[in-house]
Amino acid sequence: MNNFLIVIDKEKGFTSRDVVNALSKILKIKKIGHTGTLDPIATGVLVCLTNKYTKLVPLITAYDKEYISTIKLGIKTDTLDITGKILKEEKDYNLTKEMIEETFKSLIGEYEMEVPIYSAKKVKGKKLYEYARNGEVVKLPKSEVIIKELELLDYHDDLISFRALVSKGTYIRSLIQVICANLGVIGVMASLRRIKQGNFKELDSYPLEKVQEGNFTKLKIEDILKVEVVNITKEDSCYKKIINGNKLNMNYKGYVLFKENGEEVALYEFNNKEGKLVIKIV
Repeated sequence: MNNFLIVIDKEKGFTSRDVVNALSKILKIKKIGHTGTLDPIATGVLVCLTNKYTKLVPLITAYDKEYISTIKLGIKTDTLDITGKILKEEKDYNLTKEMIEETFKSLIGEYEMEVPIYSAKKVKGKKLYEYARNGEVVKLPKSEVIIKELELLDYHDDLISFRALVSKGTYIRSLIQVICANLGVIGVMASLRRIKQGNFKELDSYPLEKVQEGNFTKLKIEDILKVEVVNITKEDSCYKKIINGNKLNMNYKGYVLFKENGEEVALYEFNNKEGKLVIKIV
């Protein structure tokens, strides 16, 4: 089966689902998943997996993400970005680069961050943006996040550009609201680009046009994870257990990729001697 990972450079105006649908048509593969939603306004790294590899989605979604973003000061919108309806304008702000840098330093750490109403996060089986569009009131959930790095890149006029390295579950629009609140101003996200997710960088990503031309790289498990490769045959005592996805009691550590005749069979993760199935590929 055609199992692989591909790193897409999402363009502005596309939803993550739009990208998956386009890939499905281009590659003629029905089962494709992505590992972290990007808003239509956002661009950059969108990691996608096909067929059996979609079982790796939770693993890769958990990777840290790195972004370049711009804050537009002086306005507040319902979507927390420049595409939304303006709710408030306030042009009287007086900031310095030193003030912004001090605020960034103070925000490094762990937080409970409120999920924005215009997001794909589900509450009671319905996406939050569906509540927003229907004018329904819903209690916004919070997610545990870690802000690992915040770097000021530029500040001029009403625009603040910065780089952020954050954990899973961090919404940059929400982070920007925290930044603005600490600065005593209002502002929204004007642009966002994901430049890295785990070890997947923007330099390794492909726009859909390149994929259409067949000019892209299909990554396999050995390209994605640090694994020990073990070849097995039907004569091995562990063969049936591996084929059936049973737990294994073997002296390995970390990820082990079992192969038969050069073909991937199953990926296991070993904690001490116990091996738990990650994905079965056969």
